[in-house]
Amino acid sequence: MSILATYAGRLVAARNKLALLATVVLFAGCSANPIHKVTGTVLANYAESEATPYVMQMSDPKMACALGEGVDPLIYSFSRINDAPDTSGSLLMLLAANCMEYRAWEAELDYLRADYEGNVPQAKDARERAKRLYALTAERRLIAFQRAMAAYDFDPAKEPLECPFLFSEQDEITFLLGLLTGLQAVVNDANSGARAGIPRNIAPQAERAATCIDNEKTGGLPNAVRAMVWLLLPDTRPELSPDPWKVLENSSAMGVKAGMRASMALEAVAAETFGRTDVLADVIHRFAEADDTIEVWEKYRLADFVAEYIIQFSSDKYWTAEYGYRTPQAFFGKMSSEQNNENIETMSLEGLL
Repeated sequence: MSILATYAGRLVAARNKLALLATVVLFAGCSANPIHKVTGTVLANYAESEATPYVMQMSDPKMACALGEGVDPLIYSFSRINDAPDTSGSLLMLLAANCMEYRAWEAELDYLRADYEGNVPQAKDARERAKRLYALTAERRLIAFQRAMAAYDFDPAKEPLECPFLFSEQDEITFLLGLLTGLQAVVNDANSGARAGIPRNIAPQAERAATCIDNEKTGGLPNAVRAMVWLLLPDTRPELSPDPWKVLENSSAMGVKAGMRASMALEAVAAETFGRTDVLADVIHRFAEADDTIEVWEKYRLADFVAEYIIQFSSDKYWTAEYGYRTPQAFFGKMSSEQNNENIETMSLEGLL
Protein backbone atom coordinates (compact mmCIF):
# COMPACT_ATOMS: atom_id res chain seq x y z
CA MET A 1 0.00 0.00 0.00
CA SER A 2 2.78 2.40 0.83
CA ILE A 3 4.37 1.83 -2.59
CA LEU A 4 1.04 2.42 -4.36
CA ALA A 5 0.41 5.52 -2.28
CA THR A 6 3.84 6.89 -3.10
CA TYR A 7 3.31 6.21 -6.81
CA ALA A 8 -0.12 7.84 -6.76
CA GLY A 9 1.31 10.87 -4.97
CA ARG A 10 3.95 11.26 -7.62
CA LEU A 11 1.32 11.09 -10.37
CA VAL A 12 -0.72 13.81 -8.68
CA ALA A 13 2.36 16.00 -8.26
CA ALA A 14 3.33 15.53 -11.88
CA ARG A 15 -0.22 16.33 -13.02
CA ASN A 16 -0.26 19.48 -10.88
CA LYS A 17 3.05 20.62 -12.36
CA LEU A 18 1.79 20.09 -15.90
CA ALA A 19 -1.39 22.01 -15.12
CA LEU A 20 0.66 24.85 -13.62
CA LEU A 21 2.92 24.92 -16.68
CA ALA A 22 -0.06 25.00 -19.04
CA THR A 23 -1.60 27.85 -17.04
CA VAL A 24 1.64 29.84 -17.15
CA VAL A 25 1.97 29.35 -20.92
CA LEU A 26 -1.69 30.26 -21.43
CA PHE A 27 -1.49 33.45 -19.38
CA ALA A 28 1.86 34.40 -20.90
CA GLY A 29 0.32 34.22 -24.36
CA CYS A 30 -2.77 36.10 -23.27
CA SER A 31 -0.72 38.82 -21.59
CA ALA A 32 1.64 39.38 -24.54
CA ASN A 33 -0.83 39.72 -27.41
CA PRO A 34 -3.21 42.21 -25.75
CA ILE A 35 -0.22 44.39 -24.83
CA HIS A 36 0.95 44.33 -28.44
CA LYS A 37 -2.53 45.13 -29.71
CA VAL A 38 -2.98 47.99 -27.26
CA THR A 39 0.47 49.37 -28.07
CA GLY A 40 -0.27 49.20 -31.79
CA THR A 41 -3.60 50.95 -31.33
CA VAL A 42 -2.03 53.68 -29.21
CA LEU A 43 0.76 54.26 -31.73
CA ALA A 44 -1.66 54.35 -34.68
CA ASN A 45 -3.95 56.80 -32.89
CA TYR A 46 -0.99 58.94 -31.87
CA ALA A 47 0.35 58.98 -35.43
CA GLU A 48 -3.04 60.06 -36.75
CA SER A 49 -3.99 62.66 -34.14
CA GLU A 50 -0.62 64.12 -33.14
CA ALA A 51 2.32 63.04 -35.31
CA THR A 52 0.65 63.74 -38.67
CA PRO A 53 -0.41 67.33 -37.86
CA TYR A 54 3.02 67.97 -36.33
CA VAL A 55 4.88 66.66 -39.38
CA MET A 56 2.70 68.64 -41.79
CA GLN A 57 3.78 71.82 -39.98
CA MET A 58 7.50 71.06 -40.26
CA SER A 59 9.78 73.23 -42.38
CA ASP A 60 12.58 70.69 -42.86
CA PRO A 61 11.66 68.21 -45.63
CA LYS A 62 14.75 66.06 -45.09
CA MET A 63 14.05 65.60 -41.39
CA ALA A 64 10.43 64.80 -42.23
CA CYS A 65 11.48 62.19 -44.79
CA ALA A 66 13.86 60.64 -42.26
CA LEU A 67 10.92 60.32 -39.88
CA GLY A 68 8.98 58.53 -42.59
CA GLU A 69 11.78 56.04 -43.23
CA GLY A 70 12.35 55.41 -39.52
CA VAL A 71 8.80 55.29 -38.16
CA ASP A 72 6.93 53.55 -40.97
CA PRO A 73 8.38 50.05 -40.27
CA LEU A 74 7.57 50.45 -36.56
CA ILE A 75 3.98 51.58 -37.10
CA TYR A 76 3.29 48.98 -39.78
CA SER A 77 4.81 46.11 -37.85
CA PHE A 78 1.66 46.26 -35.73
CA SER A 79 -0.49 45.63 -38.81
CA ARG A 80 0.32 41.94 -38.22
CA ILE A 81 -2.10 41.99 -35.30
CA ASN A 82 -4.14 45.19 -35.82
CA ASP A 83 -5.79 46.91 -38.77
CA ALA A 84 -3.21 48.71 -40.91
CA PRO A 85 -3.04 52.46 -40.09
CA ASP A 86 -3.39 53.43 -43.76
CA THR A 87 -4.28 57.08 -43.20
CA SER A 88 -1.09 58.09 -41.41
CA GLY A 89 0.74 55.28 -43.20
CA SER A 90 0.18 56.88 -46.60
CA LEU A 91 1.90 60.03 -45.36
CA LEU A 92 4.76 58.08 -43.76
CA MET A 93 5.48 56.22 -47.00
CA LEU A 94 5.13 59.45 -48.97
CA LEU A 95 7.85 60.96 -46.79
CA ALA A 96 10.02 57.85 -47.12
CA ALA A 97 9.67 58.10 -50.91
CA ASN A 98 10.82 61.72 -50.75
CA CYS A 99 14.04 60.56 -49.08
CA MET A 100 14.73 58.16 -51.92
CA GLU A 101 13.96 60.84 -54.49
CA TYR A 102 16.40 63.28 -52.86
CA ARG A 103 19.12 60.64 -53.33
CA ALA A 104 18.07 60.19 -56.95
CA TRP A 105 18.36 63.96 -57.44
CA GLU A 106 21.94 63.96 -56.19
CA ALA A 107 22.79 61.11 -58.58
CA GLU A 108 21.18 63.00 -61.45
CA LEU A 109 23.18 66.14 -60.65
CA ASP A 110 26.33 63.98 -60.54
CA TYR A 111 25.42 62.72 -64.02
CA LEU A 112 24.89 66.23 -65.39
CA ARG A 113 28.15 67.45 -63.86
CA ALA A 114 30.12 64.52 -65.27
CA ASP A 115 28.47 65.00 -68.66
CA TYR A 116 29.38 68.69 -68.59
CA GLU A 117 32.99 67.78 -67.85
CA GLY A 118 33.04 65.08 -70.52
CA ASN A 119 33.71 62.26 -68.04
CA VAL A 120 31.84 59.46 -69.80
CA PRO A 121 32.39 56.56 -67.30
CA GLN A 122 31.39 58.73 -64.34
CA ALA A 123 28.35 60.03 -66.21
CA LYS A 124 27.21 56.50 -67.07
CA ASP A 125 27.66 55.34 -63.48
CA ALA A 126 25.71 58.29 -62.06
CA ARG A 127 22.93 57.82 -64.61
CA GLU A 128 22.55 54.16 -63.69
CA ARG A 129 22.51 55.03 -60.00
CA ALA A 130 19.80 57.65 -60.59
CA LYS A 131 17.63 55.15 -62.48
CA ARG A 132 17.86 52.60 -59.68
CA LEU A 133 16.94 55.21 -57.09
CA TYR A 134 14.02 56.48 -59.16
CA ALA A 135 12.72 52.91 -59.39
CA LEU A 136 12.80 52.58 -55.59
CA THR A 137 11.11 55.97 -55.28
CA ALA A 138 8.35 54.84 -57.62
CA GLU A 139 7.81 51.63 -55.63
CA ARG A 140 7.46 53.54 -52.38
CA ARG A 141 5.09 56.03 -53.96
CA LEU A 142 2.92 53.24 -55.30
CA ILE A 143 2.57 51.94 -51.74
CA ALA A 144 1.70 55.44 -50.48
CA PHE A 145 -0.97 55.77 -53.20
CA GLN A 146 -2.46 52.36 -52.39
CA ARG A 147 -2.56 53.14 -48.67
CA ALA A 148 -4.30 56.46 -49.26
CA MET A 149 -6.95 54.77 -51.40
CA ALA A 150 -7.43 52.01 -48.82
CA ALA A 151 -7.63 54.52 -45.96
CA TYR A 152 -10.78 56.03 -47.44
CA ASP A 153 -12.15 52.80 -48.90
CA PHE A 154 -11.89 54.33 -52.37
CA ASP A 155 -11.71 52.36 -55.59
CA PRO A 156 -10.23 54.71 -58.21
CA ALA A 157 -11.20 52.37 -61.04
CA LYS A 158 -14.88 52.05 -60.11
CA GLU A 159 -17.48 53.18 -62.62
CA PRO A 160 -19.19 55.52 -62.13
CA LEU A 161 -16.91 57.56 -59.88
CA GLU A 162 -17.93 57.54 -56.22
CA CYS A 163 -16.06 60.16 -54.20
CA PRO A 164 -14.90 59.08 -50.74
CA PHE A 165 -16.40 60.56 -47.59
CA LEU A 166 -13.69 62.79 -46.16
CA PHE A 167 -14.37 63.73 -42.55
CA SER A 168 -11.94 66.61 -42.11
CA GLU A 169 -9.60 69.01 -43.86
CA GLN A 170 -6.71 66.73 -42.94
CA ASP A 171 -8.49 63.86 -44.69
CA GLU A 172 -8.89 65.99 -47.81
CA ILE A 173 -5.19 66.88 -47.87
CA THR A 174 -4.13 63.29 -47.16
CA PHE A 175 -6.32 61.92 -49.94
CA LEU A 176 -5.15 64.61 -52.38
CA LEU A 177 -1.49 63.99 -51.57
CA GLY A 178 -2.14 60.29 -52.14
CA LEU A 179 -3.42 61.05 -55.65
CA LEU A 180 -0.43 63.29 -56.35
CA THR A 181 1.93 60.59 -55.08
CA GLY A 182 0.38 58.03 -57.40
CA LEU A 183 0.94 60.36 -60.35
CA GLN A 184 4.52 60.97 -59.22
CA ALA A 185 5.08 57.21 -59.11
CA VAL A 186 4.25 57.01 -62.82
CA VAL A 187 6.70 59.85 -63.61
CA ASN A 188 9.42 58.32 -61.41
CA ASP A 189 9.00 54.96 -63.11
CA ALA A 190 9.44 56.63 -66.49
CA ASN A 191 12.65 58.23 -65.22
CA SER A 192 13.88 54.81 -64.12
CA GLY A 193 13.34 53.26 -67.52
CA ALA A 194 10.13 51.51 -66.37
CA ARG A 195 12.03 49.33 -63.90
CA ALA A 196 9.38 49.52 -61.17
CA GLY A 197 6.51 48.46 -63.42
CA ILE A 198 4.07 51.05 -62.05
CA PRO A 199 0.60 50.64 -63.62
CA ARG A 200 0.06 53.51 -66.05
CA ASN A 201 -3.68 53.56 -65.37
CA ILE A 202 -2.95 55.28 -62.04
CA ALA A 203 -2.61 58.56 -63.96
CA PRO A 204 -6.18 58.68 -65.36
CA GLN A 205 -7.50 57.36 -62.05
CA ALA A 206 -5.83 60.25 -60.23
CA GLU A 207 -7.23 62.69 -62.79
CA ARG A 208 -10.79 61.53 -62.15
CA ALA A 209 -10.46 61.34 -58.39
CA ALA A 210 -8.98 64.86 -58.20
CA THR A 211 -12.45 66.21 -59.03
CA CYS A 212 -13.56 65.05 -55.57
CA ILE A 213 -11.47 67.76 -53.87
CA ASP A 214 -12.24 71.49 -53.62
CA ASN A 215 -9.75 73.06 -56.04
CA GLU A 216 -9.67 76.58 -54.63
CA LYS A 217 -9.44 75.49 -51.00
CA THR A 218 -6.38 73.32 -51.73
CA GLY A 219 -4.41 75.86 -53.72
CA GLY A 220 -5.30 74.68 -57.23
CA LEU A 221 -3.55 71.34 -56.72
CA PRO A 222 -6.45 69.13 -57.91
CA ASN A 223 -6.61 70.95 -61.26
CA ALA A 224 -2.81 70.89 -61.51
CA VAL A 225 -2.91 67.10 -61.14
CA ARG A 226 -5.57 66.92 -63.86
CA ALA A 227 -3.61 69.19 -66.22
CA MET A 228 -0.47 67.10 -65.74
CA VAL A 229 -2.39 63.96 -66.68
CA TRP A 230 -3.86 65.72 -69.74
CA LEU A 231 -0.32 66.39 -70.91
CA LEU A 232 0.83 62.83 -70.22
CA LEU A 233 -2.30 61.24 -71.71
CA PRO A 234 -4.02 63.65 -74.11
CA ASP A 235 -6.99 61.28 -74.55
CA THR A 236 -8.03 61.95 -70.93
CA ARG A 237 -8.51 65.67 -71.60
CA PRO A 238 -12.24 66.55 -71.66
CA GLU A 239 -13.66 68.37 -74.63
CA LEU A 240 -13.69 72.18 -74.36
CA SER A 241 -11.27 72.04 -71.41
CA PRO A 242 -8.68 74.85 -71.13
CA ASP A 243 -5.10 74.51 -72.35
CA PRO A 244 -3.24 72.37 -69.74
CA TRP A 245 -0.37 74.86 -69.53
CA LYS A 246 -2.85 77.64 -68.73
CA VAL A 247 -4.45 75.44 -66.08
CA LEU A 248 -1.04 74.81 -64.51
CA GLU A 249 -0.21 78.51 -64.50
CA ASN A 250 -3.56 79.44 -62.94
CA SER A 251 -3.21 76.66 -60.38
CA SER A 252 0.22 77.99 -59.42
CA ALA A 253 -1.28 81.44 -58.83
CA MET A 254 -3.98 79.88 -56.64
CA GLY A 255 -1.29 78.03 -54.70
CA VAL A 256 0.47 81.28 -53.83
CA LYS A 257 -2.82 82.75 -52.58
CA ALA A 258 -3.56 79.64 -50.52
CA GLY A 259 -0.04 79.54 -49.05
CA MET A 260 0.89 76.13 -50.49
CA ARG A 261 2.90 76.19 -53.74
CA ALA A 262 2.65 72.48 -54.56
CA SER A 263 0.97 73.39 -57.86
CA MET A 264 4.07 75.36 -58.85
CA ALA A 265 6.23 72.30 -58.25
CA LEU A 266 3.96 70.25 -60.50
CA GLU A 267 4.15 72.95 -63.18
CA ALA A 268 7.96 72.80 -63.02
CA VAL A 269 7.94 68.98 -63.31
CA ALA A 270 5.63 69.23 -66.33
CA ALA A 271 7.91 71.82 -67.94
CA GLU A 272 10.93 69.55 -67.49
CA THR A 273 9.09 66.46 -68.70
CA PHE A 274 7.96 68.09 -71.91
CA GLY A 275 11.03 70.22 -72.58
CA ARG A 276 9.35 73.59 -72.02
CA THR A 277 12.37 75.60 -70.90
CA ASP A 278 10.38 78.82 -71.24
CA VAL A 279 7.75 77.60 -68.78
CA LEU A 280 10.43 76.27 -66.43
CA ALA A 281 12.25 79.60 -66.34
CA ASP A 282 8.98 81.43 -65.74
CA VAL A 283 7.72 79.20 -62.91
CA ILE A 284 11.08 79.29 -61.10
CA HIS A 285 11.08 83.07 -61.38
CA ARG A 286 7.49 83.29 -60.08
CA PHE A 287 8.31 80.96 -57.19
CA ALA A 288 11.30 83.07 -56.12
CA GLU A 289 9.26 86.28 -56.40
CA ALA A 290 6.47 84.81 -54.25
CA ASP A 291 8.89 84.33 -51.34
CA ASP A 292 8.45 88.03 -50.51
CA THR A 293 4.65 88.00 -50.47
CA ILE A 294 3.33 84.53 -49.64
CA GLU A 295 1.75 83.74 -46.30
CA VAL A 296 2.48 80.04 -45.94
CA TRP A 297 -0.44 77.85 -44.82
CA GLU A 298 0.88 77.00 -41.36
CA LYS A 299 -1.08 73.77 -40.92
CA TYR A 300 0.48 72.35 -44.10
CA ARG A 301 3.75 74.24 -44.17
CA LEU A 302 5.71 71.11 -45.10
CA ALA A 303 3.97 70.95 -48.50
CA ASP A 304 5.28 74.41 -49.39
CA PHE A 305 8.83 73.58 -48.30
CA VAL A 306 8.79 70.32 -50.27
CA ALA A 307 7.65 72.36 -53.28
CA GLU A 308 10.62 74.67 -52.72
CA TYR A 309 12.96 71.66 -52.75
CA ILE A 310 11.48 70.56 -56.08
CA ILE A 311 11.81 74.03 -57.61
CA GLN A 312 15.37 74.33 -56.29
CA PHE A 313 16.26 71.00 -57.86
CA SER A 314 14.72 72.05 -61.19
CA SER A 315 16.87 75.16 -61.10
CA ASP A 316 19.96 73.19 -60.09
CA LYS A 317 19.45 70.76 -62.96
CA TYR A 318 19.37 73.60 -65.46
CA TRP A 319 22.40 75.35 -63.97
CA THR A 320 24.42 72.15 -63.72
CA ALA A 321 23.68 71.20 -67.32
CA GLU A 322 24.50 74.70 -68.58
CA TYR A 323 27.34 75.77 -66.30
CA GLY A 324 28.52 72.68 -64.41
CA TYR A 325 27.41 73.76 -60.93
CA ARG A 326 24.27 74.29 -58.84
CA THR A 327 22.28 77.51 -58.72
CA PRO A 328 24.18 80.20 -56.76
CA GLN A 329 22.01 81.56 -53.97
CA ALA A 330 22.05 85.08 -55.38
CA PHE A 331 20.76 83.78 -58.72
CA PHE A 332 17.81 81.64 -57.57
CA GLY A 333 14.92 82.60 -59.82
CA LYS A 334 17.22 83.35 -62.75
CA MET A 335 18.48 81.16 -65.57
CA SER A 336 21.52 83.23 -66.49
CA SER A 337 25.05 83.37 -65.10
CA GLU A 338 25.49 87.03 -65.93
CA GLN A 339 27.17 88.63 -62.95
CA ASN A 340 25.52 91.43 -61.02
CA ASN A 341 28.25 93.29 -59.15
CA GLU A 342 25.79 95.23 -57.01
CA ASN A 343 25.08 94.06 -53.47
CA ILE A 344 27.52 91.12 -53.66
CA GLU A 345 28.01 89.55 -50.24
CA THR A 346 31.61 89.37 -49.09
CA MET A 347 33.20 87.57 -46.17
CA SER A 348 35.61 89.31 -43.84
CA LEU A 349 38.74 87.22 -43.32
CA GLU A 350 40.20 89.33 -40.50
CA GLY A 351 38.79 87.11 -37.77
CA LEU A 352 40.25 84.01 -39.43
CA LEU A 353 43.87 85.27 -39.51
